[in-house]
Amino acid sequence: MDIKNAKVLITGGSSGIGYETAKMLKEAGAQVVICGRNEMAVSKAAKELGVLGFKADIANEEDINALFAFAIEKLGGLNALINNAGIGYMAPLVETTTEDFTKIWETNVRGAFFAGKAAAKYFISQNTGNIINISSTAGQKGFANGSAYVASKFALSGLTECWRAELRKNNIRVMQVNPSEVITEFGTKLGYEHSNVDHKLKPAEIAHVIVSMLSMNDVGFITDASVWATNP
Repeated sequence: MDIKNAKVLITGGSSGIGYETAKMLKEAGAQVVICGRNEMAVSKAAKELGVLGFKADIANEEDINALFAFAIEKLGGLNALINNAGIGYMAPLVETTTEDFTKIWETNVRGAFFAGKAAAKYFISQNTGNIINISSTAGQKGFANGSAYVASKFALSGLTECWRAELRKNNIRVMQVNPSEVITEFGTKLGYEHSNVDHKLKPAEIAHVIVSMLSMNDVGFITDASVWATNP
């Protein structure tokens, strides 16, 4: 698609990968709406980026419906969803509570499902659209202490495959990006200390991949893209 014609909704757009993607798309001529749970953070980011912002918790279906209504009205339509919002949690299996596991699932899986469903309804009606799910290399291989997070990302990969199979006949491209370690607030919130930072991925690298996937001619699409640092 021509990015100048893109009307894009980015969940989790007030920081990190979502923020950088919104910036790159805006600079390329796209119209963009970002959302997040923190109203002040969303408002600040939207002002800095010159895009539209909307407070929404993607784990709440009513919030998602209001978000899509806002985006479609303000942008005069919608042709791309970047399903980016997500949270993390790392702990040994025996220390992971049901509440911890459920909280991750509600945002990373159920929230992505709500947004994907709302996007699909609209995209089917216009017989075109793009959905890019932001997963993780944690959705390709498990690791110690990752039960809740890894399970949610494996589930998101399953959703991506199902939507792709269902929606291709409606000219809807369903794609997925799997970043490895990226230097953002995500790791900081988990108490993770990044090392060798200069050689690690930054949000701009992931944003570049997202924009590249969208900008391919609509006759084709990149199903999945995994992104690794060259020499971390």
